[in-house]
Amino acid sequence: MTPAFAKASASAEAPADKPAGRPLRIGVDARELLGDATGVGRYLGELLRRWAGRPDASARRFLLYAPEPLPLALPPGATELRITGRGRGTWWEQTYLRSAIHGDRPDVFFAPAYTAPLGTEVPLAVTIHDISFVAHPEWFRAGEGARRRWLTRRAAHKASIIFTDSEFSRREIESYLRVDPSRLRVIPPGVTPRASPAANNERDPLVLYVGSIFNRRRIPELIAAFAQATRDMPQARLAIVGDDRTWPKQDLPDAAHQHGVAGRTEFMRYVSDEVLAGLYRRARVFAFLSEYEGFGLTPLEALAAGVPVVLLDTPVAREVCGDAAVFVRRDDPAAAAAAIRRFLTEPASAQPLLARAGDVLARYSWQHAADQTLAEIERIARR
Repeated sequence: MTPAFAKASASAEAPADKPAGRPLRIGVDARELLGDATGVGRYLGELLRRWAGRPDASARRFLLYAPEPLPLALPPGATELRITGRGRGTWWEQTYLRSAIHGDRPDVFFAPAYTAPLGTEVPLAVTIHDISFVAHPEWFRAGEGARRRWLTRRAAHKASIIFTDSEFSRREIESYLRVDPSRLRVIPPGVTPRASPAANNERDPLVLYVGSIFNRRRIPELIAAFAQATRDMPQARLAIVGDDRTWPKQDLPDAAHQHGVAGRTEFMRYVSDEVLAGLYRRARVFAFLSEYEGFGLTPLEALAAGVPVVLLDTPVAREVCGDAAVFVRRDDPAAAAAAIRRFLTEPASAQPLLARAGDVLARYSWQHAADQTLAEIERIARR
């Protein structure tokens, strides 16, 4: 355990000051746990499991607010579910959730997904994973972008503490939202291994992408690179896993058809953990040509599964994956195709990269993230 880990764990062991005999009551916006848990839902689930399973769990009670029963099983002694209202969007957040918080008066409230109920007097901790909607408003519908910018700015200025996932996002939040840097904390998420590494001879000529599909993640360019890399490899396949949220809408199956790889490209909106683990075990290459991220978990999941990673060369990609990935320039599509082809045809060429993956992955621990986050939440509750 490094000194940083030891400090975080020790801080989280001391519960906040509170009336004698009563556990600290921490309210949590838990709606991201509903439905297909991706992104923020996975982040919140990993934190809650560790918070509820701590040896000193009796020192605090997590009040989980949601419009429906939650699929996540947690120890009942540490958590209470508050089902309130209906819907999952801004209206629910600003009416039903705000009213429930006003009635319960938790000691502190944690909002894990950018925004929070306005007008409450409870100390607030909020996680802002990225501010793409501020830095690049052209990527969002006018109404959606305006709503997200307004609510996130208000939450950021009200919050006693703002969590974010990377130094890149910290710089963006400080610059664009004009918040006091003393209220910003960079706490990277952990990495959940989806599959144990498989031998090269057990892998297929499969190129894998995992993540919600936005225009900034350049899926048409990935399809073009795959087509160029595998013109003489009819056995090669491309698997694209993620919900299509493109705007303006992109016709991705048509892009595959135009490049002549429609029969070798599979689109999957959502897959179970078991299916995803199988894809990571089978894949020979993971490609993620995103031009903007707040962090980017799935490339790290691929590295943990022993899959070499091809990324667009961005500051956050360099920060997160270090020297364990291949980086290609945005204006050089041939480089992406060449990297994909090399890992498909020469699997052994990935070994130097994968040998460095262990040091990169060691930076990311869910236990560390949970301990640090809880310590900061309890600190503002004490204030």
